Amino acid sequence: MVSTTTAPHSDGAGPPAPAPRGGWPAVIAVTLGIFCVVTTEILPIGLLTSIGAAFAVSDGTAGLTMTLPGLLAAVAAPVVTVATARADRRRTLGALLLLLALADLLAAAAPQYWLVLVSRVAVGIVIGGFWSIGAALAERLVPPASVGRATAVVFSAVPLGSVLGVPAGTFLGELAGWRTTFAVMGVLTAATLVMLWLTLPPLPPLQVTRLRVLRSVLRRTGTRFALLLTFLVVLAHFGAYTYVTPFLEQVTRAGSGSVTAFLLLFGAAGIAGNFAGGAALTRWPRATFGLAAALIAMATVLLPPLGHRQGGAVALLLVWGAAYGAVPVASQTFFRKAAPHAPEAATVLFTTAFQATIALGALLGGVTVDRTSPSTVMVFGGATAALAVVAAAVHRARRPTRGDRGQSETTPLPVRRCDRRL
Repeated sequence: MVSTTTAPHSDGAGPPAPAPRGGWPAVIAVTLGIFCVVTTEILPIGLLTSIGAAFAVSDGTAGLTMTLPGLLAAVAAPVVTVATARADRRRTLGALLLLLALADLLAAAAPQYWLVLVSRVAVGIVIGGFWSIGAALAERLVPPASVGRATAVVFSAVPLGSVLGVPAGTFLGELAGWRTTFAVMGVLTAATLVMLWLTLPPLPPLQVTRLRVLRSVLRRTGTRFALLLTFLVVLAHFGAYTYVTPFLEQVTRAGSGSVTAFLLLFGAAGIAGNFAGGAALTRWPRATFGLAAALIAMATVLLPPLGHRQGGAVALLLVWGAAYGAVPVASQTFFRKAAPHAPEAATVLFTTAFQATIALGALLGGVTVDRTSPSTVMVFGGATAALAVVAAAVHRARRPTRGDRGQSETTPLPVRRCDRRL
């Protein structure tokens, strides 16, 4: 396996010069960029049946619009990060947003389904690159005292994509068609590109990421635990949530307006879960991750018997949304704690693991829903989340050896200074 090394970028022996700061307008621009990326990625969840009907494909086949971006993002996260290691971050993020806008417009105009899938391949490349680079920029844009707040603002784009992006896109799709939703996202992304270009200062890379630290990070016990929990919980969530619209339409018998409202409530619960989970993680990291998995398991397993009534469906969606809201921040926290001396490598691994599992979950859910029913997908999702609960409990019960503690928490990763001329 090829290795990655993260080395400080400097001209010689001295430390790198302080990076220019763009202030809060630049933070907002990066946040809006991540919002556009997240919303575009999960937009098909609310439009799945409409897209399938437009091209006469099944719900499972339409689910490829979720599978492909996740799969490509998993590959793009390390590849784009390494390929653009010496590029100005402002230019790289601008190029990625331009590609995202073009992908949205291609989906809006696509006369055939395969062109929609091509657009989703481009979306996957953007997800992997923008997340790996943009998520760590807050500390370069604001003074040190404001870094924590700026980072929270940047990551708030994830639940906001669920709260505002998907329900608004679903509502717009009902009024004017799913193509209009993608066209509007393309315009919004283009406007965000302009804002990012005007507010973000030139950001030459402070670190050069090569193919070495990943192997060192992957050997750590904490990293393997983070990978296992992320795989099981995200597989459970997206295997079921990708097909929640067919479930609500076929089992709950909810109308299109009700489905939009349900997704909005799900997203709102996700925001609450994001902040509550972030606060709890500082004191009870494993318990927080395990509780989130347990609540997802409970909600998805109970949806088939209790989701026939709208009241039952709403209550379980609220629990599910709040639980999943804590998952991204919990997963990233575990990855970063496993490799505190290589935060960029940790972010790349987090992005790769998360996106690859989104793709696999959507794919397996699609196969299941085509061969059985949306209710079966929910039960399988619950069973997978329950495995995560077991894994968290076993890991908590196991006392780490001295080697594990040293390897996962205290041993620095190899760092090498890099000459700009190389």
